[in-house]
Amino acid sequence: MSGLQEKLIIGLGNPGKKYINNRHNVGFLLIQRLIEKHNSKISSKNKIKCQYSEFNANGNLYRIFMPTTFMNNSGEAVKAIIDWFKNSMTPLLSINPSNGMVIKSYPQYSYERITKILNYATEAQNNWKNTNLKFRLERIKQLSEIVSERKIEYASLMAQEMGKPLKQGIGEIEKCIWLCNYYILNSDEFLKDKTIETGGQKSFVTIQPIGLVLGIMPWNFPFWQVFRFAVPAIIAGNSTLVKHAPNVQGSAIAIEKIFHAAGLPKDVFRILMIDIDIIPEIISDKMIKAVSLTGSEFAGSKVAECSGKNLKKTVLELGGADAFIVLNDANLVKCVDSAIKGRMLNNGQSCIAAKRFIVHENIYNEFLEMLKNSVSSLQVGNPMLDDTQVGPLARLDILDKIQLQVDESIALGANLVYGGKKVGNLGYFYSPTILTDITKDMPVYSQETFGPVFSVFKCSNIQQMIDLANDTDFGLGGSVWSEDQEKALSLAHKIETGAVFINDFMKSDPRLPFGGVKKSGYGRELSEFGIKEFVNVKTIAIF
Repeated sequence: MSGLQEKLIIGLGNPGKKYINNRHNVGFLLIQRLIEKHNSKISSKNKIKCQYSEFNANGNLYRIFMPTTFMNNSGEAVKAIIDWFKNSMTPLLSINPSNGMVIKSYPQYSYERITKILNYATEAQNNWKNTNLKFRLERIKQLSEIVSERKIEYASLMAQEMGKPLKQGIGEIEKCIWLCNYYILNSDEFLKDKTIETGGQKSFVTIQPIGLVLGIMPWNFPFWQVFRFAVPAIIAGNSTLVKHAPNVQGSAIAIEKIFHAAGLPKDVFRILMIDIDIIPEIISDKMIKAVSLTGSEFAGSKVAECSGKNLKKTVLELGGADAFIVLNDANLVKCVDSAIKGRMLNNGQSCIAAKRFIVHENIYNEFLEMLKNSVSSLQVGNPMLDDTQVGPLARLDILDKIQLQVDESIALGANLVYGGKKVGNLGYFYSPTILTDITKDMPVYSQETFGPVFSVFKCSNIQQMIDLANDTDFGLGGSVWSEDQEKALSLAHKIETGAVFINDFMKSDPRLPFGGVKKSGYGRELSEFGIKEFVNVKTIAIF
């Protein structure tokens, strides 16, 4: 698309065979002549009620449409087409959240380019699935080595694009390396045939790749989330497409270059530089076999709806409102230290961060005082500096939302212990915030707070703690703090989540399955469970 001027042509007419030669169909006839002349392919775009094609000519990219509505409703279709055209022409912006300045704008891929990538990726997978596992793992080893050599560069890129403190960015890259090495060591065992005794001559289960898998990835862990999705899928023999978040396109491009530099066939891993408006059509394409999404509840429901209509396998990792349960015998020094680390990771913008701190009344005051002292000492500032502990929120709308949630909760009676306001006049910095006296009618009770907000609750007994922990639409993770391991374990079994950590904050680990229940999604990533999400578990029996 580089350097091309884009032109829009809409040909009007009436759909159906009986109108083919009607004088009102001259618009359709023109479009059909253009398609024939330039040997372009036509496809249906149901979302905007039209047939669509595109071609290059005379230094221009022509996008051509035939509405599937009748002439008397052509205004409806034309408006939808123009709105789509405008949206598709809107560049994706990478904005530095420390100062609000645009780093770079990225043009969206054309339909023509997207179609080519889908075709190439499908063809690549047909070859990739026939390579031996040893060869695939050698490529992942090379991938790990490249990332290791350039981890400061990639951490700096994350700091610039979405505000992650530099040290945390380095930690994210190191976690990607850990993931690669984990699957290098264990994939042979995970993917080998498993014999099952049935009374026949031989019965076994074999693992086969499913095909081309689309990953829709978030901005908050720009490298980790992509690696977590793509590495096991590729090792299993699939090819992958990644639609990354609009604000981290620089990271997306860097990741694609890493995969290609590692010696993987070019089209086994590709990015799609697009916004969300055409994702349903991509999911609907027969070449896409499955979808993995990490994102919001709303995005997950839309992807699940579209995938369900087209009978596509999905894995959804959505929001969370994790409970951090502190029993009266907890080690408070270790507990508060972990509360800070877990909640403030990525400036509080993590789905698995502890967001609701449920504390036994016997130690509530002590916990709160220790928490306030720790929070007030956190260094908020430039994510590129070594001593920064809290960087900016990733986008202005995230800052505005967290401020609204806090303000509305205070207006309804929540007690502001610390923070509660924007920091400085430049960028999207927000003070770490502590709220108490929270009731069900407040936003911070029922909504996910995607920023540095501690919602602290006082409870008089364990059952009350369990009830409060489970009183949420989300079910991603949680943690329990107690010196009595058996008591903590008993409580953990009663928490309705995909994971519970005892005496540590909730975190992802390549060795452990990761995912949620309720509106936190379904399916699992990481571990043996993750590598088997996008495969055909195939039974073969000989009698």
